[in-house]
Amino acid sequence: MLKKLMFNLGVMLAGSMLLAGIASAHVTVMPNSTTQGSYEKFTVRVPTEKDVPTVKVEVKFPVDSVTISRFEPKPGWTYALAKDASGKITGVTWTATGDGLSSTEFGDFNMQGKVADAATQIVWKAYQTYKDGSVVEWVGAEGSDKPASVTAVKPKAAGAATDSHGNTAASGGAGAGAASSSAPLYLSIAALVLGALALIVSLVKKRA
Repeated sequence: MLKKLMFNLGVMLAGSMLLAGIASAHVTVMPNSTTQGSYEKFTVRVPTEKDVPTVKVEVKFPVDSVTISRFEPKPGWTYALAKDASGKITGVTWTATGDGLSSTEFGDFNMQGKVADAATQIVWKAYQTYKDGSVVEWVGAEGSDKPASVTAVKPKAAGAATDSHGNTAASGGAGAGAASSSAPLYLSIAALVLGALALIVSLVKKRA
């Protein structure tokens, strides 16, 4: 009876691990969190879940949340951009020039852009095409079988300004830092002056 119970528990554990592995093996965009107004490098990670290779990956950008403007070349792949009437980039499609990503492989596709100042999250809709022509649409809600990847967006600190490299600093921070670093010098000078005055007073009293 004990052996049967242990066997059943082992089967259940193996099954849950298998399901967890399947659930986690979807198209994701990293990092999973960023900051409003920052310039960020985003990485689209694509695992192949079938016995046939992945040969094409399309990602659509929520233009009200992020502006993507740069793409890193990837050997063995070409990319084509989708744009709206104003010329703004709304998506990208990477297409394999060779065999693509086999069942034991994954690929990272890098791009760069600016997070919108008022963004609260970035929802990335992705479409994965296999060599047999089948397409998996990663566009669902969180917890669904085929969820879209979501990057959470944190508000920037109150009074913070973002430079062209995505670094943030509080307004007046440089001036405050300079004043703070100069304070010990001013205190030392004041103490020296007070000491000199005390010595002069003491000498005057002695002569009197």
